Amino acid sequence: MKVLVTYLSRTGNTKKVAQAIFEQIKVSKEINELEKVDSLESYDLAFVGFPIEGYGPAKPAAEFIRQHAAGRRIALFITHASPEDSPDLQGWLDNCKAAAAEAKLVSVFDCQGELSEQMADFMTKSNDEKLIAWANDRPTTIGQPDATRLERARRWAKEVLAKSI
Repeated sequence: MKVLVTYLSRTGNTKKVAQAIFEQIKVSKEINELEKVDSLESYDLAFVGFPIEGYGPAKPAAEFIRQHAAGRRIALFITHASPEDSPDLQGWLDNCKAAAAEAKLVSVFDCQGELSEQMADFMTKSNDEKLIAWANDRPTTIGQPDATRLERARRWAKEVLAKSI
């Protein structure tokens, strides 16, 4: 079995999760940034990671999935600045899953990451009260993904692999 871990990381959150997942893979494996991957054809399974932006997958990730994941076995790992129990989060995750509708979606993992100062600043300048409120919650995201969330990512990767072999 050959496995790829590929990711888009704007601020380092998704990269941390990618590295945690990569550590758990005990078969032939590669890790690479999304923009450096031309195809998924030589892999039996691809872990594809990205942040949520604009209530769904970051545009480069959505485009990558549309171009390369049709018919391929993939597992999505998604970072976001929202607490995992946020009522809005499930809809955003559904948008991410929808982007992978043509793929053979094996599993989905998500966890909170740190909201960057730049993004919080951008959000506070919007006219959207929800975005402003989320930006004001930035202090609660600092340090995420933490060790507990990274350990959850490792356990998830082991479970996905166990089901895939």
